[in-house]
Amino acid sequence: MKTYINYILLSLMMLFTSACGDEFLEFVPEDQSTVAGWYRNADEIRQATASLYHDPWFGYQDQFGWLASDLLSGDMHHNWDQEGQFFYLSFNESNPYINGGFQGLYNVISYANLIIDDMPDIASGYGVDQNVINAALGEARFFRGAAYFLLVEYWGEAPIIEKPASKIAGGELFQAKNTAASLYEFARRDLVYAAENLPTADVAGRITQWAAKGMLAKLHVTLAQRAAGGSDIGSLGDFNTAASYAADVINNSGLSLMENYEEMFMIENEDNQEILWGIQFINQGYGTGNSRQARYARHSRITGDAQAWGGGKCMTVSYVQNLQNNAEGATDERRRAIYMQNGDFYSYIGEGYEYEIVSRDEEGTQLEGATPVLNSLKKYVVGGVADHGYVISNQDSPLDMYMLRLADVYLIYAEALLGTNPSLTGGPGYDAYLAVRARAGLSAPTDGNMTYTDLFNERRVEFGLEGQSWLDIKRRFYRNATDALSYLNSQGRTDRYYRIDPNDDLESDPAGYELVPAGGVGSNPDNVNNDPVVTFTAEDMLIPMPAPQVTVNPLLGPGEDAVDYSFED
Repeated sequence: MKTYINYILLSLMMLFTSACGDEFLEFVPEDQSTVAGWYRNADEIRQATASLYHDPWFGYQDQFGWLASDLLSGDMHHNWDQEGQFFYLSFNESNPYINGGFQGLYNVISYANLIIDDMPDIASGYGVDQNVINAALGEARFFRGAAYFLLVEYWGEAPIIEKPASKIAGGELFQAKNTAASLYEFARRDLVYAAENLPTADVAGRITQWAAKGMLAKLHVTLAQRAAGGSDIGSLGDFNTAASYAADVINNSGLSLMENYEEMFMIENEDNQEILWGIQFINQGYGTGNSRQARYARHSRITGDAQAWGGGKCMTVSYVQNLQNNAEGATDERRRAIYMQNGDFYSYIGEGYEYEIVSRDEEGTQLEGATPVLNSLKKYVVGGVADHGYVISNQDSPLDMYMLRLADVYLIYAEALLGTNPSLTGGPGYDAYLAVRARAGLSAPTDGNMTYTDLFNERRVEFGLEGQSWLDIKRRFYRNATDALSYLNSQGRTDRYYRIDPNDDLESDPAGYELVPAGGVGSNPDNVNNDPVVTFTAEDMLIPMPAPQVTVNPLLGPGEDAVDYSFED
């Protein structure tokens, strides 16, 4: 718990000194006002809530957000060091990225609590309009609710920290874990408050009531899937609640799907009409920007500098095959925005970049080598200064990270209307599913049905490399644990390609490679895949509580019971 207290105290200092996000976030008070001397008007309150849009999310999104989702879910192939432990399912409570993600979410919570606890009384004392106060509380409670939703999905049980100052004053330095049901309910209450008090429209990058309703749709469909699987958390009625929230966003927000999927992930389009909530970034050094380009880009030919650490990263065979099968023989226009494959040309990165499995310079020296699955990551890779004018030199791409898109709400709507039925063949849920496919250049499925598996496969493609996949797998697990585990264990995530004849001239031709399953040997006896077969059990569906947290607060340990939270109303 000392860790949480430190975050609370640190964020008190950081709240008014951090520039974070886009234009509306770049104000830094010159007089370094204390909390008691702040919140004097709407502008100061808005400057305070701007802190919630980036800084506190860094610990979560920098690495945990993709390691514990895109990599753990079997979408990305990456096996390096402690990052690779998420690929092999070999991590334990001492993995540093687990602690980083956990601390990062509590950092969000502590930032939000500062505003929730201090702002209303101070602002009222200065005569600030109550609607302004309520809207700011809506922002803070949205982010706090989102953080608790992520905590329950990854860890299952965690402490609810509310009114931390009074707890510290009362000597309550160690809190027990709260139950999953309590975490869901706490998140729900925060998001409902946000939906009722946020505006219907705001400046680009700011959340509105539609973001809150979108998150409520996701929370309720999660509760519904728990109930569908026999849990005493949630009810089947949550399908109807989720559908209602999703329909409200779709029909009344005025938002729409961006016509071109690939262009959505260009810097100039980050404030497009599809984004409900994005973590805001600016290009002002480490910790202010999006680090995905540095972590995903294949080579400095793309970035223009040495920060290109994605040379060995690629999408798994399972992900590639899912995308192809989901397209039913058509060309999925999303593919090249998610990963690059042989022959792709991108005019807007690397001053014109053509993807080759192996690239060489004019003298024959190898520049880029083959990845295990003969593709490389593309999403959030935006190129160098010559491509867009930004000097991205310290993991500080300005492209926002999308946490909730309208396409997500469309597919949640389809999931909610599907409910426990075997399939949809028409109606608004099916139409929403088809709208997402149509944007990708795909027609309706040939059988005219949308099953739960069809919807899951569509989501897997649509949100590839956006940190959503593990949340989708969790809902599948809640609905049918056996089915979800069978899906994970049949992926063949460690299958990979090897050169058949290293001496031929097919190094940049897929025909020169053979696929070798984990533990297998190829037609070339030198092609031995020594990677293990990765096997999940039900116990693997939750991330372990970080060891440093348990050391500080033993009540967080695996043998300690979680308790229901005592709500005030």
